[in-house]
Amino acid sequence: MIRLSVLDQSVAVTGRSADASIRETLALAQHCEALGYERFWVSEHHSHPTIVGSAPEVLMAAIAATTQRIRIGSAGVMLPHYSALKVAEQFRVLEALAPGRIDLGVGRAPGSDGRTAQLLNPQAHSAADHFPLQVRELQAWVGGNELPEGHPGRGVTAEPGGPTAPTMWMLGSSNYGAQLAAHYGLPYAFAYFITDGQGAEEAIAVYRDMYRPSPQHPEPQPALCVWALAADTEEEAWQHFSGRERWKIDRNRGALGPLQSPAELAQRPYSPAEQMQADQLRRTALVGSGPQVAEKLRALSDALEVEELVVITWAHDPAVRRRSYELLATHFCAVPTRAA
Repeated sequence: MIRLSVLDQSVAVTGRSADASIRETLALAQHCEALGYERFWVSEHHSHPTIVGSAPEVLMAAIAATTQRIRIGSAGVMLPHYSALKVAEQFRVLEALAPGRIDLGVGRAPGSDGRTAQLLNPQAHSAADHFPLQVRELQAWVGGNELPEGHPGRGVTAEPGGPTAPTMWMLGSSNYGAQLAAHYGLPYAFAYFITDGQGAEEAIAVYRDMYRPSPQHPEPQPALCVWALAADTEEEAWQHFSGRERWKIDRNRGALGPLQSPAELAQRPYSPAEQMQADQLRRTALVGSGPQVAEKLRALSDALEVEELVVITWAHDPAVRRRSYELLATHFCAVPTRAA
């Protein structure tokens, strides 16, 4: 059985202020809980004109306060920007607010440009080199375990304590993250949507082959984060995909901005070169009617032998996103309902 989860990036769209995108993420979390999704993750980006979610731990607190069952997580905290102890404290507080429901996904990528990364952490040029050590520290502090003898943090605890602890996840889009997740015995989520699938099979195989069981996770637990959009008809789905499609083409030439509506994009016909890019994107996109997308997701799950898929959906109209998650829930979620 495939478990279906959600990753939302709080995407800015034309005609709406960026702060409204944060509130829409909160509303979507409540909607997806009602549909029976496994978990709801939020991302971290900085100084980004399209993806405006900059503080996942704050947004997670709001989601925790307005949901009851769904797991809530970061996808992820860009750990080189921060102190591992402070991140552990933040997530221990979240765990106190929503016991047994918190996922702490961490990544090494900056989630920003080099100048912004430098402003977030003046030692940004070397911070990524210490990522494995940070992961070990975070794993100890989040789990309430003692650090090794001689470590300067030995004897220091991340409060508040409690009977449960956040579940750590390693996020990545290469073999590096897969190897690190395997070494520390952590669940691993591959960012399939970033690489358009390139390297996914190899990274998942590396993760499984190198996996060292941990007390919390005796077996490897891989997941794929994928971009998908379903609608009531295939034609409608491709129409709503046009915003994401144009965004990716514009990004390739260094132009970033809010997601545009299908009506706006109808006034921007593709050049021959852009049309070739669009055709290539459509050949591999997980887009279509509900049954079509469900079939594509099952085929991907079977090919990589992964039991959990985390779905990202961008659309200019929030109702389109909600409908997409509704349609997929009817195929995968244990208790799908048509939310109001």
